[in-house]
Amino acid sequence: MITNATAPIAAADDIRDIKPPIEISDGLAWLWCVLAALATIVVLLLIWRWWQKRRAQIVFVPPVPAHVRAKQKLDEALALIAQPKPFVIAVSDTARAYLEERFNFRAPERTTEEFLRELSGTDLLAKPQKESLGEFLQSCDLVKFAKYEPGEKELRELHGAALNLVEETKPAEVLNPETK
Repeated sequence: MITNATAPIAAADDIRDIKPPIEISDGLAWLWCVLAALATIVVLLLIWRWWQKRRAQIVFVPPVPAHVRAKQKLDEALALIAQPKPFVIAVSDTARAYLEERFNFRAPERTTEEFLRELSGTDLLAKPQKESLGEFLQSCDLVKFAKYEPGEKELRELHGAALNLVEETKPAEVLNPETK
């Protein structure tokens, strides 16, 4: 008998494992991908429409005009008329804050002298208004810094001067709303 010493080695190399099964597509895989993409687009569109509706429902509240807010603060200051210094501080701060907001003029951070000097170089107010404002602020400074205690009549005059300033300088479209 003839034996081949290499035969068992060749037979061992000849044995291989079986191949895994091959997946056969059903031909509709592309349809599932398209449907998934369409579903995603529809969901995104619905979310976008919901967000737009919600955004449209948000009511925009216009800001309260400066002259209206100043009048409200001046009315609130009348509750302090029995206390001259707090009353005058409230009235003068309201007038300064109004001027800053109405004319974009830095009023609260300046001394009265600095404020009046800078105001005199502008055309924001008419000359009589500037003079009236100067007298008003100087009277307020007497109460705030010189410990002057005016009577109720003087305090009401200061309040009236601040109210007149607001009335005279409110925007033109507010002065005559019938012209719209």
